Amino acid sequence: MRLTRRTLLAATPALAATTTSAAAAEGKGRGLRTGFERLVSDGYSPLKDQRVGIVTNPTGITRTVRHIVDVMHEDDRVDLRAVFGPEHGFRGTAQAGGSEGRYDDPATGLPVYDTYLKSGQALADIFTASGVDTVVFDIQDAGARFYTYIWTLYDCMEAAALAGKRFVVLDRPNPVTGRSAEGPVLHKEFATFVGREPISQAHGMTVAELALLFNGEFLTTPVPLRTVTMSGWRRSQFYDATRLPWVPPSPNMPTPDTALVYSGTCLFEGTNLSEGRGTTRPFELLGAEGIDGRWAAEANRQKLPGVHFREAYFTPTFSKFQGKTVGGVQIHVHDRDAYDPVRTGIALLVTAKKVFPGFTWRSDNWIDKLTGSTQVRTAIDAGASTDEVVEGWQGELTAFRRIRKKYLLYR
Repeated sequence: MRLTRRTLLAATPALAATTTSAAAAEGKGRGLRTGFERLVSDGYSPLKDQRVGIVTNPTGITRTVRHIVDVMHEDDRVDLRAVFGPEHGFRGTAQAGGSEGRYDDPATGLPVYDTYLKSGQALADIFTASGVDTVVFDIQDAGARFYTYIWTLYDCMEAAALAGKRFVVLDRPNPVTGRSAEGPVLHKEFATFVGREPISQAHGMTVAELALLFNGEFLTTPVPLRTVTMSGWRRSQFYDATRLPWVPPSPNMPTPDTALVYSGTCLFEGTNLSEGRGTTRPFELLGAEGIDGRWAAEANRQKLPGVHFREAYFTPTFSKFQGKTVGGVQIHVHDRDAYDPVRTGIALLVTAKKVFPGFTWRSDNWIDKLTGSTQVRTAIDAGASTDEVVEGWQGELTAFRRIRKKYLLYR
């Protein structure tokens, strides 16, 4: 008989008890408990008698910063068979727009399958080939529609339904709170991997809530879905209040401060200005060659709540303006309860266009994919003020908020 981890543990009860106790310890914490912690404390009962595959990345950790794949692999109560890696990869070695491909994980020996840019039947075939019965999802989100992990969730749910698999979502906090939905709502004709379905730019939901929304509103064939909720999380909490460790969910999301501004300033990806990639403050530093202190001054004259703008100069090490010194602004949020990242992002676009003659949109109109329609771009081009641009999406946002409310798990 081949000696496996499972047979070894069965033959040595003391070792099995030690492994189980270690895994249980990972489920203990003060106050907030993540979906994974509650899964462990429940003895993995939602995964009982299932061959399990998990969609995760470096953020799938315990509060002692062990990766949950390593924890589950060592625990005889769960039969973990495969890992599915999203953009940037399971272990996080790839930059934006990249993945790790198919390989066997050196730490566990588990097969790792690449899901990036795969959807529909092609992704369903991967789930079928892996031999799993249940697909688990555990990835830290950043709270913005164009952060691609929520669309990995969507694509995996759709593919699991096609392949006849169960789907379990382990919940984690929205790092920028779940207080409200803000920003323009996607129009379906602009659907891409940075936005599959009509949700708002800052959705104010957790991944488990989004999974329920996707299943209830958008998927043609709903997947058999189980959500493992958090306990102790309040919608008003920013990430630091959770006392959970932060692991960058992607290379350019180094801190929760980045996530705080991201749903607004990521819009600069749709322009010829740097969004701060290649600096230590991506999405907080914005700029281009030829910009000086007039932009920060004009932005401060907008008197936006909760934020100040500092004249800044920086030299990106990669991406736009690599190796060149550019001028622009740094965002300093001084009252995050009052701060509105989407309105701030719009105000910065409006003021950049006003003071910088070289301002242009990307030639592929990427800004329309990010905002979800032509409304923002055409309004700014027509000389609209920040308030006028924001007013343009209020009707669609109100309608989305009504739909969203049905799927909120935390009050």
